[in-house]
Amino acid sequence: MTETPQEPESFQPQQNVPPPIEQPSGSEQPASPPAEPLVGKVRTFAILCHILGFAGFVFPFGGNIIAPLVMWLINKEEYPQIDQHGKESVNFQISITIYALVCIPLTFICVGFFLAVAVGIFDMVAIIIAAVKASNGQFYRYPLCLRFIK
Repeated sequence: MTETPQEPESFQPQQNVPPPIEQPSGSEQPASPPAEPLVGKVRTFAILCHILGFAGFVFPFGGNIIAPLVMWLINKEEYPQIDQHGKESVNFQISITIYALVCIPLTFICVGFFLAVAVGIFDMVAIIIAAVKASNGQFYRYPLCLRFIK
């Protein structure tokens, strides 16, 4: 029969156990319940930062930039997570607008139309992926994004 060697006590990982929480006695009641974390609200705003990029399909010529920009500017000071998502979304929408503008002169050589369709599809897919990542509480960095706002 073989014995497994045991590590000395100095090599045992130490666990940081918080002190037990004292429960109030029957006569003592807490003044008010603790405030709920704003995880749901922050998550909703993060999703909106990305989804508002679809405004460019409804309001061309800047709707895709203005809508996420307004959402970001309103909430960036209060929620640091929105600052990250908003910057990323606005940068991506500016990049998409530049790519679409480059497609305009290329339509004269019959390539611009196909590139514009590809840019539009890429925009929709990237927005959906970013919104799903934000709904899972993750940050998403858009591919082919020029970072104007840092």
